Amino acid sequence: MIRGIGQGIARLKAGLRKTRDQIGDGVRNIVRGRSTVDEEMWEEVEELLLRSDVGAITAEELVEDLRRAAGRWSRPDPDQVLETLRRSLCEKMGSGERPPLALDVAEGPAVVLVIGVNGAGKTTTIGKLAARLREEGKRVLVVAGDTYRMAAVEQLAGWAERAGVPLVRGREGGDAAAVVHDGLESAIARKADVVLVDTAGRLHTKTSLMEELHKMRRVIERRLPGAPHEVLLVLDATTGQNALQQARVFGEDLGVTGLVLAKLDGTARGGVVLAIRRELEVPVKLVGVGEGIEDLQDFDPEAFARALVPEDRPAA
Repeated sequence: MIRGIGQGIARLKAGLRKTRDQIGDGVRNIVRGRSTVDEEMWEEVEELLLRSDVGAITAEELVEDLRRAAGRWSRPDPDQVLETLRRSLCEKMGSGERPPLALDVAEGPAVVLVIGVNGAGKTTTIGKLAARLREEGKRVLVVAGDTYRMAAVEQLAGWAERAGVPLVRGREGGDAAAVVHDGLESAIARKADVVLVDTAGRLHTKTSLMEELHKMRRVIERRLPGAPHEVLLVLDATTGQNALQQARVFGEDLGVTGLVLAKLDGTARGGVVLAIRRELEVPVKLVGVGEGIEDLQDFDPEAFARALVPEDRPAA
């Protein structure tokens, strides 16, 4: 099992700094100096949450939680607002729950199909995941299912070499499903524990490319009944609500089992995780909060909520 996000809480907080600073500074600027709670204050707080991409419904619910708590305050205080917001976020993100978010790679060969649009961070995610799994003693094999861009294959080859795992690749412009088939045969011969399958980046609106994904999946299912064990959709957190839309369409069409939210360290839209959690039944399983291999972390809902809202008072 991949190591938990608790071991990297400092990295998680560092990665979510832009979102956390936006929420913390925004709340302080809105509340500081007010002698009473008024409707204008709540509207500004809701707008702030929307800018963090938590989603309209979630923003309304969070503000309602704040309204109820405000009845116990003698006057509006930024730290009280942040504490209440953090507690409410923890509840909405699953505080006290321990859902089965771990990747299904217990029995080999476990096949993980990784999909997503161009530029989302698929190749980097696969490289980091390969290195982590190998570090934990898994025999890992990577399949370069993107036959359209040799540059992407070379990038994946670099990650595979860095991780110390074998790579199966095909010729440029070749049949991606055939490459996947060869990869599975190699994995079985090598007695691999985990097979990570890269795919060409594609827009969910391109019918021909989506059909290729279906073909790859059928090849996997025929060769290894019960596979793929995971279908991970990699989303770029910096795209905010666009990431949510991609998750909806890919999830409906391809049986996505988990989401990887990449590039959280480069965005002030980290709240999109709340929107995804609320609106979809597909769990977020991994988050990327930096460039290092150690910055791909298991998703822990409570730790994430606590990293999203500042706990410490700003320095004077």
